[in-house]
Amino acid sequence: MSSDKKETRTRAPSPAAAASGSVPSAASAGQAPAPSSSADVDAFLARVKSLSPQTTTGRGRLVFAMDATMSRQPTWDMALALQAEMFHAVAEVGGLDVQLVFFRGAGECRASKWVSDPDALAGLMTTVQCRGGYTQIGKILSHARQETEKRKVNALVYVGDCMEEAVDDLCGRAGELALHGVPVFLFQEGRDRAAEMAFREIARLTKGAWCAFDQGSADQLRALLRAVAVYASGGRAALQQLSATRDGTGARLLLTQMKRD
Repeated sequence: MSSDKKETRTRAPSPAAAASGSVPSAASAGQAPAPSSSADVDAFLARVKSLSPQTTTGRGRLVFAMDATMSRQPTWDMALALQAEMFHAVAEVGGLDVQLVFFRGAGECRASKWVSDPDALAGLMTTVQCRGGYTQIGKILSHARQETEKRKVNALVYVGDCMEEAVDDLCGRAGELALHGVPVFLFQEGRDRAAEMAFREIARLTKGAWCAFDQGSADQLRALLRAVAVYASGGRAALQQLSATRDGTGARLLLTQMKRD
């Protein structure tokens, strides 16, 4: 990491409590943050469109993973405000079970119980405060693989701003997820070059997608999170169904930008 980022991440940590029901998981030089260009968003939506249709029915399962190191507090608060949208978007599709996974501090990486309603996930998220530390994306990828080996995980969402690990190791773990058919959707705040390179490669290997955002693009992040949640629960057909409802703004955005082959 750069010396500037290191100073930000290693200052005195905020007090924090472990997430209710949580258990230990199995465990560069950047540029100024910039919002996604329309080309980035189009590429993200095109990748979602290109995924194979879901064949499972019933409740989808989504691992919602976040970098909870010190620099991430504003984004954590944003995600907390948006997370209910994922559940609301799939309420009529069959529902969604979400597991919160986060890392922070000196090697701490935790996974919550699986929850099926927004209040439960919000309750877990509000008990977590960010602490200084380095990224542990490898643990996130390995945890998702272990979870899908127990019961199918339809998608992994990861939200973070940087990457401080060996890229080849992360790609190896992403390849394991790819073998299990778990796409990874990575949302990057800012444009750290090392992180972008790694995130794009993880998305490519798993047939997922990458998109950048900033603090001013909450509406865009909301729409894309809803789209991924609906995909996890029911695929393209579910997106079309959602688009016909008053809460289907994100689905309509996705569908209008999707071009059939």
